[in-house]
Amino acid sequence: MKQFTFEAKQKTFLWAVMGLGLLCLLLSYVFEPEQIAAAGFHSRFWSNILHNAVFFTGIAFMITFVMAAFTTAYAGWYVVFKRLWEAFSLFLIPGLIMMVIIGLAVYAHLSHLYHWADTEAVAADKVLTGKSSFLNKNWYLFGTIIIVGGWIFFAKKFRELSLAEDRSGHEVANFAFQRKARFFAAIFLPIAAFTGPAMIWQWIMSVDAHWYSTLFAWYSMSSWWLAGCALTIMLLIYLKTKGSLTEVTKEHLHDLGKFMFAFTIFWTYCWFSQYMLIWYSNVGEETTYFFERIHEYPVLFYGNLVINFVLPFLILMRNTTKRRYGTLFFTSALVFIGHWFDYFYMVKPGILNTAEEAMAHGQEGGGHTAEHAASFVSGFTIPGILEIGVLLGFTAFFIYFVFSKLEKATLIPQNDPYLEESLHHEVQAYE
Repeated sequence: MKQFTFEAKQKTFLWAVMGLGLLCLLLSYVFEPEQIAAAGFHSRFWSNILHNAVFFTGIAFMITFVMAAFTTAYAGWYVVFKRLWEAFSLFLIPGLIMMVIIGLAVYAHLSHLYHWADTEAVAADKVLTGKSSFLNKNWYLFGTIIIVGGWIFFAKKFRELSLAEDRSGHEVANFAFQRKARFFAAIFLPIAAFTGPAMIWQWIMSVDAHWYSTLFAWYSMSSWWLAGCALTIMLLIYLKTKGSLTEVTKEHLHDLGKFMFAFTIFWTYCWFSQYMLIWYSNVGEETTYFFERIHEYPVLFYGNLVINFVLPFLILMRNTTKRRYGTLFFTSALVFIGHWFDYFYMVKPGILNTAEEAMAHGQEGGGHTAEHAASFVSGFTIPGILEIGVLLGFTAFFIYFVFSKLEKATLIPQNDPYLEESLHHEVQAYE
């Protein structure tokens, strides 16, 4: 079976893009919007780190979750590109490092990402006081270490069993390693189902600490999975153009396209239900989340729906578009960027509010909050050039990490008992 070679020119290109991303990140530290610059929190810088660290760590988590689900379901169609997903899942390791850095910044009050991290604000606010047993700096930091550390254990276990299966030397199907993988997958799935939402509530939903939605976790996790699915398709098509993973056919890409189409609808269902149920129940402390975004961030609110539902739905509705590499690559790029935009929509408005409230609290007379509604706030109202640069840098870092893991094992798990099923995978397609 073929071995992937991480070429020097690929490394050079990715290093250059990572350098660009780092430069944009540092510039976002320097060029703080004037509306909140006086507070000195460097909220643009820290929000860019949080936004991208959570986004890419979540992709790794959801790929691990989906692999575990496929393992317990005896699925075999994805085996030819399983090595790529194993490499994705291991990004949880640098993901944990990034989240620990954010946790330490919260712990040491080096950033002001979360309103609940301000002890004076918590003491004066009954809602924050009631949530303080969960929303506190100790649980944020050490809970992240414990939970994401647990995810890493399972991701590494799946990888180790896959590589051990290759080293076993069996030329016929051997289910011993599959049974072990299925055992660990069955343990991981319920753990992931409970701890994934807990981390989303902590990392993302608590940016707007007074708000709560029972659908937020499923909405956010489906966004992670769609981004991961889109990135998978793009990398598979790229690797095929380089002569690698020739065993991956239109049939496999067609199924990934169907997943992307189906979960685009599911994401939209969560998006609409979350908005409709809160509006219908008329819960004041929850409707403010949408009221603010509709009236103060209309580009984010409506653009999110257009990019992540309308366009991919219309493009992927036809069966043939899921079998054309050019169209599928374009749609995957659109979905990937769209769900990065989705996380921008979740993170930025709440962090801007927190920074403005803290600055107003520190100014005599206050009265500064909500003034951003009538003005453009660089890096918060919509993604700016620096935010796009940071995205490119993080994406290059993710791909560099994946490619470095990909070359350490054969591209195809040659002793996987489901390999033949995957090699002969065929989808009934109607033109």
